[in-house]
Amino acid sequence: MRFNNFRNGIGILLLVAFLCIPFVTPIQTYLSIPDKITTFHKQDSISVPAMGQGVNVKNSESDRVIEALNSTEFKTLATGESSIVYELAGLPIKKVNVDVLDDLKIIPGGQSIGVNLQTLGVLVVGHHLIKTDESEVSPGEEADIQIGDTLLEINGTEINNMQEVAPFVEEAGKSDKSLDVKIKRGKETFNTELKPYLDSKEDEYRIGLYIRDSAAGIGTMTFYEPKSKKYGALGHVISDMDTRKPIEIHNGTIVKSNIKSIEKGSNGTPGEKQAEFLGGNDAIGDITKNSPFGVFGKLNQSISNGKMDEPMPIALSNQVEQGPAKILTVVNGEEVQEFDVEIVNSVPQKFPATKGMIVKITDQDLLDKTGGIVQGMSGSPIIQNGKIIGAVTHVFVNDPTSGYGVHIEWMLDEAGIDIYKKQKQEAS
Repeated sequence: MRFNNFRNGIGILLLVAFLCIPFVTPIQTYLSIPDKITTFHKQDSISVPAMGQGVNVKNSESDRVIEALNSTEFKTLATGESSIVYELAGLPIKKVNVDVLDDLKIIPGGQSIGVNLQTLGVLVVGHHLIKTDESEVSPGEEADIQIGDTLLEINGTEINNMQEVAPFVEEAGKSDKSLDVKIKRGKETFNTELKPYLDSKEDEYRIGLYIRDSAAGIGTMTFYEPKSKKYGALGHVISDMDTRKPIEIHNGTIVKSNIKSIEKGSNGTPGEKQAEFLGGNDAIGDITKNSPFGVFGKLNQSISNGKMDEPMPIALSNQVEQGPAKILTVVNGEEVQEFDVEIVNSVPQKFPATKGMIVKITDQDLLDKTGGIVQGMSGSPIIQNGKIIGAVTHVFVNDPTSGYGVHIEWMLDEAGIDIYKKQKQEAS
């Protein structure tokens, strides 16, 4: 009797194991199918994980089998299709959203630009001691105001520039009162009391803070979208030279600039473009955003690089190839030139990241003039296979011939340019 029970138990186990075998392959297949596929242009191929024998891909709208997947690629869907269905043995196992890019084309830059930023409020960049008749004091430190803080308001009045601070300080000092100061520190905002002291040497009331309300520098235009005139430049955030913290901007402008000379880079010492701003206050565009991916805004006049002024398609991060490419940049005056580079490495990125490529300068003419990547070259557009793939951003300090690049899709996103069709279906 015990033997029969044991034998029956083995039979049941074998039956369970047998029934489970057909489900192993579809479960593994299901787990390896992506939740979303991004396709570039409508005639390109989509790279997908190999699903194995017996897996079909169907157009969810027409129920047409596209291809049996035994490889890692299949042709894109027809215009307007936005989702596909994976099937195994005739049974649907997953529906996947497909992001089809618009036929977006942008115009590459390469022009040298001057950047003028007006900070949000005034930025605290240092402390100093005030010598009074009794002692030396630092009012800013007493009020727990730190370097990198932004002064937004004084006594409930918004502060936009340094000149607006002095009258409040003078009035409070003469009245022997403290100022009610609103401070922004990172994402936190708070109020503190700041008491002015009379500087016995200069006979003026001081608050013991070094402050700044603007910043300026040069960089390179990356692209602009011809219809909206939205542009992107630099490819990295602008930080304050003293605090090393990103500048929160109130507004800003870009102007044309002229490269006067170049200090060549060497191992351990980054080089630098030296330029002058042109046109005085004649701005060619505004600045509305200073982000980790560059500065962004709208042009108010047409600009030309004289090399590649026709709209060009873009390449996503997963379409960038290791190998030859070109950059557009200025090394003398205002002339945009084309130089050879090599994409040493590129990381396909699902989420925005600033360091997506490693770029090496291979053009001997550029190496002779600059030593490699120099400050002011940030934002130089990178072109590969007739497509804009990104921008130069940072130089390797110990190897000025090489540096990082950012993928163009993240700069376009920061500029407010939607590269995907708006009609999207959620993956089920």
